[in-house]
Amino acid sequence: MTGLSAAAGILAATLHLAGALKSTPPLAALPFDLTVAAAAALLAALVLLAAARDWRADPLIALPLAACGALWVWLVLAGAWSPSRAVLAAKLPEAVLIGPAMLGAGLAVAGDPAALRRCADVALAIGAFTAAAVAWGIASDSVVLGGAPDANQDQVRVQYQIAGLAIASAAAIAAIRAVEARRAVPRVLWAGLVAALAAAALLPGGRVALAALGLSVALAPAVALWRRGRRGVALLWPAVPLAGVLLLLAAVLADPSLAAGLRTVERLLEGAAIEESGRASLWGAALDQAGGTLPWGLGTGAFGMAAGHGDARALHPHNHALEALAEGGLPGFVLWLMAFGGGAAAALLLAARAEAGRAARVAALVLPVALSVMVSTDLGNRMAWFALGLALGLGVSAERRDVPALRQAGG
Repeated sequence: MTGLSAAAGILAATLHLAGALKSTPPLAALPFDLTVAAAAALLAALVLLAAARDWRADPLIALPLAACGALWVWLVLAGAWSPSRAVLAAKLPEAVLIGPAMLGAGLAVAGDPAALRRCADVALAIGAFTAAAVAWGIASDSVVLGGAPDANQDQVRVQYQIAGLAIASAAAIAAIRAVEARRAVPRVLWAGLVAALAAAALLPGGRVALAALGLSVALAPAVALWRRGRRGVALLWPAVPLAGVLLLLAAVLADPSLAAGLRTVERLLEGAAIEESGRASLWGAALDQAGGTLPWGLGTGAFGMAAGHGDARALHPHNHALEALAEGGLPGFVLWLMAFGGGAAAALLLAARAEAGRAARVAALVLPVALSVMVSTDLGNRMAWFALGLALGLGVSAERRDVPALRQAGG
């Protein structure tokens, strides 16, 4: 049964970060879709794991889970008055079919400590591999930062964002391993890996991913320290990665030739992050459209058309809450707030009494996606639902199911 937990954790991490793996030069030309393969294998592993465990759930997760179910139903209903065809057909199945499956996977993985630990270990390996592959690709001129002139810029942007999120989670998990280490040498080695991953995060160009790395490295190890009773160190810990990031950026900016080769630094220097990215105008448009269509909203997937961008998915509101408000109206916003906001509140309460390593690893996997949810992705993104499942999975416990041997009656 330990092997089954390990398989579920490995496959869950692979599916969660499949986008990052597919963006690396060694795996970009796979003859099959890694996402589909990992999803199929994970489904089989989770069915067996569910049958092999006795599951218990904390009442704290009941309201967020109920809100998720109601939100999925409302997204389907709101599709009835949406003028969109292309975006609706693409996003709605991802949100209401893949979303529940990913939420359930997150609940199961976080509820089984062995599966969660293996998931975190593999996420660390994937992040390190992604960082090394991108660095090697740049050195060998097989990766063009910002994309080749004829590349699909939307696809390139998503690739470097997901690669950055994988690196951010890996750095947070490495930082957790550093604070968990009992001897100086392993602690220094893990800290060195954190520094290397932080440097690698300057390569792909994702400013959100760089912020996610700083946030998760600052908070996830602090969770482990706090739950282990080292509260003074936990309160001081966030200053350590903050100082490290500032020193790293200062060193890079001090050498103009080095800064010119780092896409993330280049994009930071191009202008104000929010204004240059166009998010401010998208957020303003979402609020305007929400105000003009209260209380029911535009309809699922309709924001692009209403904002004048056409029936295209790329220019969504770039904020889950605003997307739920603009497209789902007041019911959509309230249900989103109960699902994701309530899930965050429940996770904080559950983490306060969870085992230290478990709570910290969930934080390392969830925090980068949580930041992305508020500034980047849409409601159809499977990573968001898996992260919500992991957070709520702190309220799930799995115990081995003992099946007593049956004795044959009679002689």
